Amino acid sequence: MRCALSSPFLKTEPLAADALQIEQVFRQDYGRAVATLNRFLGDLGFAEEAVQEAFVLALRTWPRDGIPANPTGWIITTARNRAIDRLRRESSREARQSESALLYLQSEQEEIGVVRDDQLRLIFTCCHPALAPASQVALTLRLIAGLQTPEISRAFLVPESTMAQRIVRAKNKIRDARIPYRVPQDSDLPARLDSVLRVIYLVFNEGYLASEGEALVRRELALEAIRLGRLLVDLMPDEPEARGLLALMLLTQSRANARVSDDGSIVLLADQDRRQWDAQLIAEAHDHLRRCLRRKRPGTYQLQACIAAVHSEAASAATTDWPQILTIYDQLLFYSDTPIIRLNRAIAVAESGEVLTALSEVDALDLQSYYLFHAVRADLLTRLGRQHEAVEALQLAAELTSNVQEQRLLRERVDSLQVALSREH
Repeated sequence: MRCALSSPFLKTEPLAADALQIEQVFRQDYGRAVATLNRFLGDLGFAEEAVQEAFVLALRTWPRDGIPANPTGWIITTARNRAIDRLRRESSREARQSESALLYLQSEQEEIGVVRDDQLRLIFTCCHPALAPASQVALTLRLIAGLQTPEISRAFLVPESTMAQRIVRAKNKIRDARIPYRVPQDSDLPARLDSVLRVIYLVFNEGYLASEGEALVRRELALEAIRLGRLLVDLMPDEPEARGLLALMLLTQSRANARVSDDGSIVLLADQDRRQWDAQLIAEAHDHLRRCLRRKRPGTYQLQACIAAVHSEAASAATTDWPQILTIYDQLLFYSDTPIIRLNRAIAVAESGEVLTALSEVDALDLQSYYLFHAVRADLLTRLGRQHEAVEALQLAAELTSNVQEQRLLRERVDSLQVALSREH
């Protein structure tokens, strides 16, 4: 069955208020609904189709009848009923499997709620070692975060068609290989941990900085990723990278209130009122980091969290210990030498006083399709007095991001530079 849901949510024209509310429910609860239905059905594709049908029905009925008191429960219950109807109709499905699924679904007389660890089970299912790593992450972002294929392809910096093929292949592999829907045994956990951590972090990133749309953040996704991170730490308390990821997300989320102005625009780190940073989240993150340090098994997420911790300890942007941050980045490259980390390291190089060196390092990176590559170049070029080149870089960055608030910030910087250039002449 072909996905029928994507077109009603494409931003091709303004959405009515009710449709916007339905889209918000879709963004917030799609992953939970799929995870819950999959627990009953044991078929990811079937579960996703049932949830999609429920949302299509919501688009038709909610504008007329109003938003239900419990929209998530309505979606899950409706999807369950659609699944029951389909199971009754399908004679091609193996009789025993069909009968078992029907009995299981019909035994749920009360409205289906969301089992707390359904999404964690689904993440581990999608991160089975039989799947290619890139497909593991892409599929989980689709099912947990409810991201559409264009959004996921941008996160991976690959063509949309490539990402669509990965997702389809991953779903088929789970079905054909009968990969179980469960948190694996202790002995199987380490083999899937890297992919699970990466997935949770990507979900958080999409929540902390939405890849498209009017809003800068998707708060519900960021908080869901933190919830899943806490569940993972409970599941694997002796795994320092799980704690490191949780600490990193907590430290990043601690700045959430300070990074958005009253009109929804971006407030850059250097301009944030640090009194608005969440001291409780920072303290919790530091506690996790201390536990990590006692393990003496450093890793990518722990080191990134240490960088965020240095920022959290500075009373102002001017007092940030950039040499210490640069030292941590050098350690981080040993564990994860990626273009994105080198781009972030270049910022620390510039802040430590070596702007020309930083620009040389940035120009050596193959990140032409990544908007922040051009935004960082623009900042470095501006510092070096090369404003004309900076304007071009900012314009490229604005073209490459689909987030309205980021576009706004970048275009404001273009206007500011152009005004400065006009005064020179």
